[in-house]
Amino acid sequence: MDLRQMRYFLALAEERNFTRAAARLHIAQPPLTRQIRALEQALGSVLFLRTPKGVELTEAGHALLDEVPNLLALAQRARDRAQLAGQGRTGRLDVGIFGSGIFDVIPRLLARFHAERPDVRIVLHNHTKAEQIEALRERRIAIGFNRLVPAENDLVVETVLREKLVVALPENHRLARRRKLALADLDDEPMILYPKQPMAGLAQRVIQAFTLDDVRLRIEQEVEDVLTGIALVVGGFGFCITTESSTNLRLPGVAYRPLDCEHLRDIELACLYRKGDTSPVLAAFLEIVRGSPKRRARKISGTRHLIRESRQ
Repeated sequence: MDLRQMRYFLALAEERNFTRAAARLHIAQPPLTRQIRALEQALGSVLFLRTPKGVELTEAGHALLDEVPNLLALAQRARDRAQLAGQGRTGRLDVGIFGSGIFDVIPRLLARFHAERPDVRIVLHNHTKAEQIEALRERRIAIGFNRLVPAENDLVVETVLREKLVVALPENHRLARRRKLALADLDDEPMILYPKQPMAGLAQRVIQAFTLDDVRLRIEQEVEDVLTGIALVVGGFGFCITTESSTNLRLPGVAYRPLDCEHLRDIELACLYRKGDTSPVLAAFLEIVRGSPKRRARKISGTRHLIRESRQ
């Protein structure tokens, strides 16, 4: 039996007439007759009794009619699900996220993707940069978001945007009266650095900028995430250089001022995924990412770099 024979059988069983069934199927009557005969031979049972007015179902025909609609419905459901999965409209997207990345662009990208493809289940995993790379290689996530991601031969890294940096400081501090701050204003001021990780991140960029500008860096605390860093600012422990999106925290007692520093103007937010990954869900999400405003795309595979500006 095949699905075509099932459809032909159902049409004939409901119409009880070869001519009407053939017209309903948009075929000639001889092919319908041949398929019904082949079906009866395959089953070893007569399904229809021929009468002067058309056909009548036998007991075997009635038994088959009880099952065929369900079989055709299941086949259609399987076909629809396969098509949707192939178009990236069903399935699951595992996304690696990190601290300050959840304050602005990443939630907006995920929200847009969910609105366009509500049947795709989005699962978030809070990972460090090293953990994201490992999770990608172990196929536990499909895509990750992070900053200052190193080149890896088996991964692709694309810059989503470049984000300006600001200084978080206690709102009652004298420097909070300034419209913007230079690195020299932070000379020997207590600083809170994040993230405290073995891989290069914002903390290393801050240390490098202080060195290049010949400004004394007094590290008061090293923390693992931006929320802890800003909380310590509120507690009066010191200043924290962070991303502009971190201002969405809006904790009481903290002020944010733009940072005016040639060596520390902004920092990139990138997405990373496996090279050669053919997942339709991932491809659909990447279309959303690449269409985000002010995006500068940059692919890194090993030592090969491709830089392109996308239209806004």
